[in-house]
Amino acid sequence: MKPLKPGEEFMRLTRYAHAVPSDQQTGVPQPPLNRRHPLAGRSLPLPPADEGAPGMLDIHSLISSRESVREYANAPLSRAQLSWLLWCSQRVKDTMGDGYATLRTVPSAGARHALETYLVINRVEGLVPGLYQFLPLEHAIAPVLVEEGVAHRFAVACLGQPMLVTAAVSFVWTAVPYRMTWRYGQRGYRYMHLDAGHACQNLYLAAEAVGCGCCAIAAFDDDRMADILRIDPAEEFVIYLATVGRKEETCRNT
Repeated sequence: MKPLKPGEEFMRLTRYAHAVPSDQQTGVPQPPLNRRHPLAGRSLPLPPADEGAPGMLDIHSLISSRESVREYANAPLSRAQLSWLLWCSQRVKDTMGDGYATLRTVPSAGARHALETYLVINRVEGLVPGLYQFLPLEHAIAPVLVEEGVAHRFAVACLGQPMLVTAAVSFVWTAVPYRMTWRYGQRGYRYMHLDAGHACQNLYLAAEAVGCGCCAIAAFDDDRMADILRIDPAEEFVIYLATVGRKEETCRNT
């Protein structure tokens, strides 16, 4: 039999035929609903999302005009607009039971929501450039690494893609695998990647609604990402990124 390639082996080993009882099924307590970065500072509350919302939306127009934008105007986002983007992509709408699960603006297998959201902020009014973490249960952000050159380090880790430096803000989604595998075992790794796609598509549409462009990024050096974020990739790893900035009609491309 021809040896399977890594991707093929992943798909084979995460079939239901290879499933074993999950930790949930054996009575192990579930992990926390979110993970606060050990370097995260004081929480900074965000404005209500409706302050940055664009009003009535035509979903047909948003979907029709959605495209990847890699060049941005040199203009900042407001904190209200940032709040809107975060609300659309990961905001907690409700908590089920006594902290059992969260319901958010994007779907997730079993409402496990294994993603964490980090922000590489370059130009947001009232915020010092640097790396921040979104705290969805509070709808707040917290500084993690507020130092010069953070965006450049992310650009290098993304194989030299310049929009990490020119964007107003970049979203960096990490996955905390045990939050998903606690219920679904190894098959949960499939679901985490689906969750990242849900969040990014919502971000595309939310950005389009407020005159911003968005570009998803899946090309990055995993080890460098873990080093910049100072995370243990066995417990949390980068799964997807997206840049956001104000659009100029002459800078748009598909």
